[in-house]
Amino acid sequence: MTEVVALDALSLSRAIRLRQISCREVMRAYLDRISSLNPVFNAIVSLEPEDRLLEQADRHDALLARGEYLGWMHGMPQAPKDVAMTRGIRTTFGSPLLKNFVPQEDSLAVARVRAAGAILIGKTNVPEFALGSQTYNKVFGATGNAWNDLKTAGGSSGGAAAALALRMLPVADGSDMMGSLRNPAAFNNVYGLRPSRGRVPSALPDLFCQQLATDGPMARHVADLAMLLRTQSGFDQRAPLSSRSGLGDEGLERDFGACRIGWLGDLQGHLPFEAGILSLCEDALKNLSLLGLEVESAKLGFSPARMWESWGVWRQLLLGGSLSIHYDDPVRRAHLKPEVCWEIEQSRTTSAAALYRASIARSDLYRAVLDLFENFDFLVLPSAQVFPFDIATHWPARIAGRAMDTYHRWMEVTVLPTLTGCPALNIPIGFNPEGLPMGMQIIGKPDADWQVLQLGHAWEQASPWSAMSPQS
Repeated sequence: MTEVVALDALSLSRAIRLRQISCREVMRAYLDRISSLNPVFNAIVSLEPEDRLLEQADRHDALLARGEYLGWMHGMPQAPKDVAMTRGIRTTFGSPLLKNFVPQEDSLAVARVRAAGAILIGKTNVPEFALGSQTYNKVFGATGNAWNDLKTAGGSSGGAAAALALRMLPVADGSDMMGSLRNPAAFNNVYGLRPSRGRVPSALPDLFCQQLATDGPMARHVADLAMLLRTQSGFDQRAPLSSRSGLGDEGLERDFGACRIGWLGDLQGHLPFEAGILSLCEDALKNLSLLGLEVESAKLGFSPARMWESWGVWRQLLLGGSLSIHYDDPVRRAHLKPEVCWEIEQSRTTSAAALYRASIARSDLYRAVLDLFENFDFLVLPSAQVFPFDIATHWPARIAGRAMDTYHRWMEVTVLPTLTGCPALNIPIGFNPEGLPMGMQIIGKPDADWQVLQLGHAWEQASPWSAMSPQS
């Protein structure tokens, strides 16, 4: 591994700004890394031509030579997730229906990264229409786990997490509806933050009902993650539900002596887990207690079955609405994977009364979580219910002997932060005997993104996992 790609993102940014290293040298080092590893792992797709990328790097060097500095990402390679609109760069959503689609404009989050000086080199691979926490599609194929290319990288930000862990990108972006920032981060031993609802604006076609999916940052180090979040976040009038509250000017260092953590575990037996996951989490909780935090078992105080039922209705409403245009055309429908068709078909049996009940259930869940936060500063759950599985398996059919009744039931553990809009950070917590990573979600109060990052930073300083690399 070259010294350039081994640098954390903030150190790389500093070296570029001080002209200790040129943007061309940075681009060359990352392109060499991608050339070496990407044919095996298939994390980055739609890679732009090398000569074009080196020309952009030269232009960024010329700007620096004139004293013009675009921002902390000046000259840094970036590959947005392949569901994010990228002006002039192919955006397929992992679907053969869109394999040649080239947007005319950037999404809001991509525009902010570009404005901060990043050079977009291509995209990171996703499942078809980002459905499912296993990154495979008919356009580009599957993405291998950074620690074992025969295992899945997770999803839907699987390409982003694998590329990040393998040092093919300095930082990465992703999006999260059902753990799509948290699951692949756990599977690849990196950090992934699902921000509070509205923290990162998104101008989707539906500006008011879409409150489940959000863009967010991924990084190998929490300080890098925090910096990317600052770039992505902030109110935009094109996204009327985006948050006006800032992240504040505090640093990441903090004393946690009086803080309490509520460990939700398996939701009192509701969630099945592959052997070894809960024990890794419990070991991590013991280490958190060494930082001065008080850790206690906590009860959700809300029916997990009712939470899942509400989740299904909300998800079907949003996915059925956004993807029906493909399903309604029989020719296009033939190119959709079965899980996409199932979501749309389920949405068409959902009534307005069922949606109202689901909204009331979601509201009751939010109130129950607020009650928990009266006694705890943070809540904790595992980030996944299984370790990374075989790359040829579309989704786990059973966990600990229990059958999964839908293609996404195996990721049920990620639903709570999504429905409540609370920030949730995956932190790496170690490996199973086969060398496969796992993570744990730190869930904060609404809008407490920075406090969650502070705890993640404290964890990073006290644990060995961030220093580990899957490839030399």
